[in-house]
Amino acid sequence: MVWYNYLMIKFLSQLLDLIYKKRCYFCRSTDSGNLMCENCFESIEFLPCKIFRNINGCQVFCASVYKDNLQKLIRGLKYHNKKELAYFQAKLMYEYWKKLTVSEKKFVIVPVPLYSKREKQRGYNHMLLVAHEFAKLAGENYIVENNLIKRIKNTKPQYKLSKAQREQNLKNAFEITKNCDKFKNKNILIFDDILTTGSTLEEMIKVFKQNGFENLYAFTTSCAKHSF
Repeated sequence: MVWYNYLMIKFLSQLLDLIYKKRCYFCRSTDSGNLMCENCFESIEFLPCKIFRNINGCQVFCASVYKDNLQKLIRGLKYHNKKELAYFQAKLMYEYWKKLTVSEKKFVIVPVPLYSKREKQRGYNHMLLVAHEFAKLAGENYIVENNLIKRIKNTKPQYKLSKAQREQNLKNAFEITKNCDKFKNKNILIFDDILTTGSTLEEMIKVFKQNGFENLYAFTTSCAKHSF
């Protein structure tokens, strides 16, 4: 239902674009007619194309740094209902990802889940929207699976917590669903927007491994300035 509503909103948004010329969310220009113009998109700098971090044997990749236009993009999608920005976040991730040799594998994309109450309040999981857009760009070797792992604990927002507090906050926060066996031999690609201490990924990776998953990778749109 959430994905259907997203498609309907996207269709209506495109229809309105034909009537009212859209401004760039970043520089306010109307030249491109898109929510993000080419100049603003290209202003985002990529990190080197290599493994960014290794968390419990899981290779973690990161596309860019959480600042300037990328920070505004992520916040616009995540907090300000700018769902169309999901495409540009996915495009940024794909432009980085396709340069890596690991991109030639087949992957099941698993966006970091939100707690059900929080997703209901927001109306969508922003990383699920990004994952679907990314899969369309990446092609048939990539599928999205949103029901493989769920968040069973209503965790506090992470940004004000220390690493130790984050780890405690996320302890026992995730649970693998019952119908997971057919995915255990697949390459799992965890999707998230910002990597800081890595506590969220660490907890998810731990739960996956406890349930027999071995082929684990993670990919984040950005990292905090102090995390590298």
